[in-house]
Amino acid sequence: MANSFQLRDYQRDAVAATLNHFRNSDEPAVIVLPTGAGKSLVIAELARLARRKILVLAHVKELVEQNHNKYLNYGLEGGIYSAGLKQKQSHYQVTFASVQSVARNLRDFATEHSLVIIDECHRISDDENSQYQQIFAQLREYNPRLKLLGLTATPYRMGMGWIYRYHYRGFCRSSESRPFEHCIYELPLQYMIKRGFLTPPKMVDAPITQYDFSALNANRFGHYAEAEVNQLLVRHPRVTRAICEQIVELAAERCGVMVFAATVRHAHEICSYLPEKETALITGDTAHTERDQLISRFKTRQIKYLVNVAVLTTGFDAPHVDFIALLRPTQSVSLFQQIVGRGLRLAEGKQDCLVMDYAGNGFDLYSPEVGQPKPDSSSVPVQVFCPVCEFANIFWGKTDEEGNILEHFGRRCQGTIEGVDSTPSQDKKSQCDYRFRFKECPQCNAENDIAARHCHQCGHAIIDPDDQLKAALKLKDAMVIRCAGISLSESNSRLRVIYHDEQGEELSELFDMHNSKQRKRFNDLFGRRFGQSLQPRQFNSVEEVLAVSHLFTAPDFVVARKAGKFWRVQERIFDYQGNYRKANQL
Repeated sequence: MANSFQLRDYQRDAVAATLNHFRNSDEPAVIVLPTGAGKSLVIAELARLARRKILVLAHVKELVEQNHNKYLNYGLEGGIYSAGLKQKQSHYQVTFASVQSVARNLRDFATEHSLVIIDECHRISDDENSQYQQIFAQLREYNPRLKLLGLTATPYRMGMGWIYRYHYRGFCRSSESRPFEHCIYELPLQYMIKRGFLTPPKMVDAPITQYDFSALNANRFGHYAEAEVNQLLVRHPRVTRAICEQIVELAAERCGVMVFAATVRHAHEICSYLPEKETALITGDTAHTERDQLISRFKTRQIKYLVNVAVLTTGFDAPHVDFIALLRPTQSVSLFQQIVGRGLRLAEGKQDCLVMDYAGNGFDLYSPEVGQPKPDSSSVPVQVFCPVCEFANIFWGKTDEEGNILEHFGRRCQGTIEGVDSTPSQDKKSQCDYRFRFKECPQCNAENDIAARHCHQCGHAIIDPDDQLKAALKLKDAMVIRCAGISLSESNSRLRVIYHDEQGEELSELFDMHNSKQRKRFNDLFGRRFGQSLQPRQFNSVEEVLAVSHLFTAPDFVVARKAGKFWRVQERIFDYQGNYRKANQL
C-alpha cells in the first residue's frame, strides 16, 4: 500500500542524513526540527525503511499515539507499548512505546534491536540510572552496536547545555561527553515560517502589566521554587486580575487560548478571573480520564481557555491555538520555545499566533541559542570569530548602542578541525583548542579551562583561585587587591603596569621589553588576552604597547608579597569565577 503522505523536502533531507550517518557510524545522533515540522513523519519513514527491529520512544502517551498513527497511515503494522494507552505489544518489528512503560518492563525487550528513535530527546539526562539509560543499557546487551537517533525542536537542557557535541556544519557544542555525539540535521524555525509551513508568531512587547520575577533565583535547571513564586504572586493579586482582563479582551477575535501558569495556586487564581464556562484547568494532579476529556473539549472548541501548569509544553497538538499567554517565569530558552510552539501549527483561517509574555522572560524566539544560562538581563548573543580557525562563535556578551561588542563570556572556540588520522569512513573531528579565557598550568604553561582542577596536558594540579585568595588573605606580608583596571606607561625604557584597586590602592610591576624572557612573560599574560582575547598579539616594544594601551584586559585580582620596603606582584588572577566579590560588583 502506498503511503498517504508526501514528505517535504526537508523531511526527506533529514531521513537521508540519518541513513548516511548510520551507514558510516554507530555514534548516537540527533535531528533538530522545529515544533510543527512533522517529526512524526520523519520517524514513520525511517521506521518504514527499517529491516530489523526498532523501538520508538516518547515520554507522553499523546506522542506515542501520534507517532504510531502516522506509521499506520503508511499501511504498515506496528505495536504500541504504553500503560497509558492500555496496550503492551512488543512482538512487532516496530514498537511505539512510552519510556516509563518500557523501563518498568525491561524483560519484554530482552531481544535484539537495531535502532532506538527517541522523540523529544532533550529530556535524556546522562544519569546512568535514568529510565532512558536503563533501556539503552538493556538493549546494548543484545546488540552492542545499537544505534540511537534523537529528535527534538530544542537540543539543549538547563544544567547541561547542548545535548550533543558536534554539529554537521563544523562546530563543537561541548568538549565534554553528551547523550548524543552528532547533530546530523537542523532546520531553523524561521525557515518554516517564511515558507508557510508554520504560523507566524505575533510577539507583543508591552502588555498592560507584568509580574516582576527578577528577585527570584532559579535553580540550575531554570526552575523557581514554588513557595517563593506563590509568595510573590500573593502580593500582586491586582496584577493577575489586570492580566486576565486583558487576555479576555484580546481573545475576543481568537479561537483557542493556552495560558501557562507559574504554580497550581496561581492557576486556580487565573481561572477565577476567566469566563467559567469557557475555561478548563489541567495540572499534574488532574486524573488521566478527566485530562483527556478536557483536552478533547478544547480541541473541539467547546472551551476557549486552557490553563495549565507545566504539563502541556510538549506532546500537545491543537492547531487552532492562536493565543499563547505566559504567566510563568523561566530561564530556559528551550521551554520558552516549546511553549510558543504550541501555537504555531497551521489551521484553516489562522493568520498568526499572538504571544503575550507577562512574566518578562524576554527571549527572542529567533535569536541563536547559546546553550548556557544568560549571565544577566543585559546580555545578548554576539558573534565572536576565533583568531586561529576563524570560526564564528555565538556567545553571550554585551554591546553598545551601535552593536559593537564590549565584552563576551565565551571560554573556548566551538569550531572543529579534522582529525589528522581520519578517513572518509571515520570522519573524526576535534574541537579547536583556542581558549578566550583560560588558566595557565604552573608546570607546563598549557592553557586550561577556567574551572579546571588539573592540567589537561600534563595532569599537574591547578590551584583553585579561591584557595589562592584565601591563603593570601591570611598572610601578614601579602596584599590582595580587587583590580578595577590597569594603566600602562614607560619608566626608564621599561613598561610599567599599574593595577588599580576600586578603593584607590595600587600595585605595579615593570617589564623590560628588551629582555626576551620578560617580553614573553608580558605577552603570555597580556598579549594573549589582548582585545578581549579576540586579537591576541605579540608585542616587541614599549611603544607598541602604549599605542593600544586601552585595549588590554585587566586581571580580576592581584596578589603581592612584601619584599623589603616594596610590594612584589606574585599572582594575577584573570577570568575569575568564585565566591569572592570582584571590583565594582554589588
